[in-house]
Amino acid sequence: MMNMVNGTILVGKSNRLNLEKYYQLYYKKAYLFAKSYVRDQYVAEDIASDALVKLWVIMGENEIRHPLTFLLSIVKNKSIDFLRHEVIRQEALAKMSDVGMGGGNARISALGSCEPENIYSKEIEYIIRDTLNALPDRTRNVFLMSRYQNLPKGEIAKRLNFTSKGVEYHIIKALKSLRVNLKDYLPVLCLFFL
Repeated sequence: MMNMVNGTILVGKSNRLNLEKYYQLYYKKAYLFAKSYVRDQYVAEDIASDALVKLWVIMGENEIRHPLTFLLSIVKNKSIDFLRHEVIRQEALAKMSDVGMGGGNARISALGSCEPENIYSKEIEYIIRDTLNALPDRTRNVFLMSRYQNLPKGEIAKRLNFTSKGVEYHIIKALKSLRVNLKDYLPVLCLFFL
């Protein structure tokens, strides 16, 4: 049993979900978040599993208002630790073979500045809204019908007197604009569209 307050799951000593339920709810998001930075499937799996167990233990002692945010903080810290060790390993290899460091420091920096509590940021909402508002009316309408009203392409084409290819063109055009404007947020956004 779980309590919901303003859309947030409250879990404490007397009100715990079993560990299997947490794996079902959060494992994939934790895994994808870790993988977007560590770029290794097996390491990301270990980090996600370790973080979920750590969250479970902490929740046995304390009430956690935002378990996903807390979990992503744990994943973030474990990912930073892994990347730091990777940088040290790469530096040692580079000294032995004159090979460059790659993007390890950049990923550590990006992950270090990531704050999971800001994932639901209004900034992302503003970017999406502004991007959609900047689209031509036809493109915006097709995209809204497709993504927000969940209408199939055939239905959209019929309503707007377009061909299916025309509908597809407008959807691709809108997605391209969103991808360009949200490029800095893509690793975080992928967690919520799966």
